[in-house]
Amino acid sequence: MLLWLADLLAHHIRAFSVFNYVTLRAVLASLTSLGISLFMGPILIRKLTELKAGQAVRSDGPQTHLVKAGTPTMGGTLILLSITLTVLLWADLRNKYVWLLLAVMLSTGAVGFYDDWRKVVYRDPKGISARAKMFWQSVIAIGAGVILAGTASLPATTEFIVPFFKNVIYPFGVIGFCVLTYLVIVGASNAVNLTDGLDGLAALPTVLVAAALAIFAYIAGHAVFSKYLGMPFIPGAHEVAVFCAAICGACLGFLWFNAYPAQVFMGDVGALALGAALGLVAVIVRQEVVFFIMGGLFVMEALSVMIQVASFKLTGKRVFRMAPLHHHYELKGWKETQVVVRFWIITMMLVLIGLSTIKLR
Repeated sequence: MLLWLADLLAHHIRAFSVFNYVTLRAVLASLTSLGISLFMGPILIRKLTELKAGQAVRSDGPQTHLVKAGTPTMGGTLILLSITLTVLLWADLRNKYVWLLLAVMLSTGAVGFYDDWRKVVYRDPKGISARAKMFWQSVIAIGAGVILAGTASLPATTEFIVPFFKNVIYPFGVIGFCVLTYLVIVGASNAVNLTDGLDGLAALPTVLVAAALAIFAYIAGHAVFSKYLGMPFIPGAHEVAVFCAAICGACLGFLWFNAYPAQVFMGDVGALALGAALGLVAVIVRQEVVFFIMGGLFVMEALSVMIQVASFKLTGKRVFRMAPLHHHYELKGWKETQVVVRFWIITMMLVLIGLSTIKLR
């Protein structure tokens, strides 16, 4: 919206043409979403407290978590509100990727909101059934894949790119592309949700991965840079950087209130939506493998749950003391803050490895 206004004013005052630069709008988007989060945070926390929207804690979890019972949850609504308002203000609303990202994020967030609502109303940590949650996630992910494949203007927008190699590219076709999109979006959504189990654990890794994806998006949408770096040129992908920047600011603002000891929890409404949004960004900029590397923490958390369930069903034994992985280390004696900070450090290293693929080809 502000870009449209700046374009009008630029006809009379040339200084307003500076807002056409994606880099500037990305920085402003980050600051805007951060400001909205910091301003709206206390208001939301008070409202959730009044509504008694407290967190229901797993009875089989670490005993140190029992004190968290009753802490307001559904704080992810603050993140989604901040991102949405910021993107509507600073992004180019003529860009199809902007609207698709908002649609996927908000629709997945609606699924998470309903899940959180059931947990709050019925005091049931399990929320809605896994089958129902997976069904709606699948509908959203497949729909996004069909839209991207149906509106693809260049072959590169649907080809599978292998990092560290310049010319290793696999044309998937429409069906293969939709399957890949489904796996990335649904996998990322659930992985981030599983990671969101400790104060601040999911927020900062989301910021780091989103910031790195913003760099990939800017390069992918720039014909000269993408050609020089041997990356696919995706027309319009540069605008995704504004969306990623909004995620960074919103999550940093949320982390102000979510840092240990947390005043509010993200809940499924935030975790499911953020994971789906990051997964879709990775698909748009054709960096699914790099996203898998940079989001290695999310991958490890999800794998720990799958390994635990498979092992228990097949052998009756558990591989970890408790899944997801962060609870395993808590039960081993690590303090909650130690787990969080160490997992943050791991994410930083993985993001740097992912960024190295830009030049190492």
